[in-house]
Amino acid sequence: MGPGGGMGTSRAQYHLRQGCVFLDLRPLNKPEVFANSFAGAFDANGGLLDEKLTKIIGEQMRALVARVAAAGT
Repeated sequence: MGPGGGMGTSRAQYHLRQGCVFLDLRPLNKPEVFANSFAGAFDANGGLLDEKLTKIIGEQMRALVARVAAAGT
């Protein structure tokens, strides 16, 4: 995610991935989370209202838990 949107954010994410490769890091690549617009996606307290985003972020967190559990063995 990035505040600029458009291609600036995409380029920044690509550059971040290049750094991860150089440092031999293992980013969580899937599932990917894409959000084109956040208008109306959050309530006044910052809670996420968008059901599609909530679902995909939940899937990403479950994948992260599985990755950490696998790394510990």
